[in-house]
Amino acid sequence: MFKKILVPSDGSQLAHKAAEFAADLAQQHGAQVVGVFVIDPFPYIGIGDASAVGLQAYLAEAKAAAGQSLEDIRQACAARGVSFEGDTIERNVTYEGIIETAEAEGCDLIVMGSHGRKGVEALILGSVAQKVLTHAKVPVLITK
Repeated sequence: MFKKILVPSDGSQLAHKAAEFAADLAQQHGAQVVGVFVIDPFPYIGIGDASAVGLQAYLAEAKAAAGQSLEDIRQACAARGVSFEGDTIERNVTYEGIIETAEAEGCDLIVMGSHGRKGVEALILGSVAQKVLTHAKVPVLITK
């Protein structure tokens, strides 16, 4: 039924659980898992040398977090004998990066965790999962 499953990750425990669920599903269907970590661009203001130093520090930390997060998904897949590919991308809007990756990779399912924010917190912070669910052209499975 599914051939390629996209698993977006933010490095959280919820993302880890979603990765395990996706790896189990991929094992059952003989599918491949594609992991993605979306990095927010550095808020560069272009003033002085400190901005270049800040950019390098920010990117180093963001890439380290992405690598650790994608490694977590890779390990979940390896434990189940599932093929895995991982990618780190930089986008201003996280949900758009997730949807673009799903389309570019030809994924037929997106499996992701949700923090389950409600009320004012969800209104102010927004919900990446909700936006992916609303805008994706492929099925989205939300885990909690």
